[in-house]
This record gives sequence, structure tokens and C-alpha cells, in this order.
Amino acid sequence: MFKTERLEFRQFTPEDLPLLIEQRSDPEVNRYLGGTKLQNPDALARRLEFYIGCYEKYGFGTCAMLWKQTGEMIGSAGIQPLAETDEIEVGYSIIKNFWGRGIGTEAAYGWLDFGFTDAGLDRIVAVADEENIASRRVMEKCGMRFERNAFHYERQVVLYAITRGEFLAFRDSYKGFGRRESDF
Repeated sequence: MFKTERLEFRQFTPEDLPLLIEQRSDPEVNRYLGGTKLQNPDALARRLEFYIGCYEKYGFGTCAMLWKQTGEMIGSAGIQPLAETDEIEVGYSIIKNFWGRGIGTEAAYGWLDFGFTDAGLDRIVAVADEENIASRRVMEKCGMRFERNAFHYERQVVLYAITRGEFLAFRDSYKGFGRRESDF
């Protein structure tokens, strides 16, 4: 798909399922992803099929996120349809060893840029548990604004949004990680 300063993104394959299960089995990682109810092997197998299907249907989807320096899969990120809406959401999950390094912001910003620049989207949303302050900060650092409380993924969440025009204006002043280096 594309690269940022420290990250590479590639489409998931069925062979990624064991590592995805391992990564999302960590209770601290899956805490804000619906816990084991939504992050168990059967649910993740269905979710991986959804991710792969998105590439075919939309030309984008949630991807494997790789640490460029080592090629290690450190999580996932991408844009995809938000269930039961006509919205496209940006999302990300990162293994614990890579928390606190600005990777969520780098990934989300890169995907917002891809969504507006390459995919031609007009608006992108993001959702997070109200208590997930780190994720909310990522959204705000990427220029997204709180829009409303909502119910998605079987839980109460906050919904943030940004339009293409807002993002393009924000992008001109953005100084953080996430700028896409090249397509591949």
C-alpha cells in the first residue's frame, strides 16, 4: 500500500492470522478493541476475511503494519467501512512494545492522507472508547474533531471526524510523523 517515515503497510493475507491472534490476545492490547469477545480466534478469522474483502471491494482496508527497520508486524492500521453506516473509518492497533512512540499518530495520519489523496474520500471518521485517552489524542493530533457519542462495535464510543478540506488545510501545517514517503 504505502510507507511512512518508520512504517510500511501491506495487505493482510490469510497467513497473517496466527500472528494477528497472538498480538490481539494481549489483554492490554485488546482492552479497547472489544476484549476477548471481539478479539478471539474465531472473531479474528472473520475480521481478517473482512479486511481482505475490503481491498477487493474498495481498493483499501485495514493492513498489516510493519516496523520498517526490522520488517516486524507491530499491529494493524487502515481505513475501512464503519459497520452499519455509510462512513469510512480510520483505525489502528499496536502491540504493547511499540506504545508511546507516536506510531498511532503516524499510522492514522498516513491513512488519512491516503484516504483523501488517493482514495478520493470526502470524509473519514474514527471511533474509540471514551476512556481511551491515547486514541483520542491520536485523532486530535491528526486534525480530527469530536463530533458525537455513538454506539459501535457493541459498545459506547466517541466519534471523531474530518473532511477532505479540513485535512488538506491541516496537512499544510502538520509537522509530525506520518507523511507518506512513497507508494509501492
